[in-house]
Order: sequence, then C-alpha cells, then structure tokens
Amino acid sequence: MNQFMLSPVETIKANMKGQEARSRMPLFRLILLGIMAGAFIALGAAGSNVGMHNIANVGVARLVAGSIFPVGLMMIVFIGGELFTGDCMMITAFLEKKCRWYDVVRVLIIVWFANLVGSVLIAALVYGSGQLGFSSGLLGAFTIKVGLAKATISPVAGVTSGILCNIFVCGAVLLAGAAKSAAGKVFGIFFPIMVFVVSGYEHCVANMYYIPAAIFAAGNADYVAIATEQYGLSAEAIADGLTWKNFFLTSSPWVTLGNIIGGMVVMGVIYFIAYKKDLLVED
Repeated sequence: MNQFMLSPVETIKANMKGQEARSRMPLFRLILLGIMAGAFIALGAAGSNVGMHNIANVGVARLVAGSIFPVGLMMIVFIGGELFTGDCMMITAFLEKKCRWYDVVRVLIIVWFANLVGSVLIAALVYGSGQLGFSSGLLGAFTIKVGLAKATISPVAGVTSGILCNIFVCGAVLLAGAAKSAAGKVFGIFFPIMVFVVSGYEHCVANMYYIPAAIFAAGNADYVAIATEQYGLSAEAIADGLTWKNFFLTSSPWVTLGNIIGGMVVMGVIYFIAYKKDLLVED
C-alpha cells in the first residue's frame, strides 16, 4: 500500500462510499453545506477577479486568476461543503446500487439551489463592501464584462465548456481524495482547478457569483460608463444581457448540463466501467 496516496481503484471506491453517504445526508445539513460551498466558490471567484482585473495580457491575467480561484475548493475539501459539480459523481453510487436514481436527482437539485444561495449572498456582500470600486471602478466594469459574457453564452459553448470544466473539477476532487496528506490534497486540488480557470471553462456554481455580481454592478452608472469606455460595451447590451432571466434561462441550463455530462459520464460512468470488477469487490 502506498503511504502517500491511494491507487486509482481505491480512489474511485472511496469516492463512491462518500457519494453513498451523501445520498443519506439529512436535508438540513445538505442545505447548510451547499450554501457554504457556494459561498466558498464565490469567494475564490471574487478574489480571482481582483487579482486579474487590471492585467492587460489575457494569459497572465488568467494565470493569476487560476492561482487564486482554487482556494474555494480547498475550503470545501478541508472544512466541508456540498458542491454541485463534485456531487455529479453520485452516479457511481447509483451504478453500484448503493442509492436510488431519485436520491441522485434530489441531492443535485437541493445542492444546486443551496450553492446559488451561498454564491448570491457573497456577490451581494462583495458589492456592498465597495470592493468593486477598486482601481477607480475598473473592477466593477471588469465584473460587468465577465458576467455579460457568461450570461449571454451560446448553448453549444455552454455545454462543451461545462463538460471540460467538470472533468477538471471532479479530477481535483478525486486527486484530493487520493492524497493522504494535507499538502498532497492542496496540490491535488490546485493544478486541475488552475488549468480549468486558465482555460476559461464554465462552472455553473462559479457563474452563480460572476453573473449576479455583474447584475449588481450594472446597477451602478459609474461602472457601466467605465465598461463602455474600457471594453466597448454599450449600455443597452449590458442592460439587455445582464438579467436574472438570462442567468436562469440562457446561461445556467446549458452550463449545468455540460457540468453534469463532464462529472457523471466522463468522470463517473467511464471510470466505473473501467474499474467495474475491482470496484464491486467487497472490502
């Protein structure tokens, strides 16, 4: 037995046991941990925006963001939280016949909305704190730019980018589970999440911060004026694009679907099939 990390089969099996336990988690705890996970991801997203907002080089800006954003998942792993994207791997517990299909659906729906509550609360707190006024309002304008692009994403881009994102997020969850030390878990989380952020893939829970924060920022005329001047965005495009309707109907469904496919099919079903004989052996 490796003293530093679990084998691939041991890692998948341990995750399956965790997913089985999740299917039986009390509702109140599921909601509370979902809210906290949404808040942690939102805090990582807010910090990454601060780090990158005034860097002209896109590659360098994303690298800076990618070095900050992973703190959200680290907090979830070390303190506790229920994150929709990681919970998509509950499909393995269903395939192992350790939970029912409607347990999977119930948990994912509850966690999605709990993540939303936590993320929007952080977006409101960040806006109220005055943080978006950094760099003479440029951070507020940058928040509008980022949120607008995510709120108006096309269905194809939303799904495909969502798939790619959750391959990395679920991979980070599995790597953290494989490591036996705190340092190993940190490294297991950091690099996959950094790559997903640098690549610009779409995470439905992170977008629960980015788009609401942009909606709040769009209510500030000064931020809108700076976004118009700095990024060539029209006030009309901002007003039409940054709406709760676009968040719930245009962006979130497609990104969420992509995240589900990436987590359930690519990181769940495929690895269950690959290791099926070993996974079904009782300890």
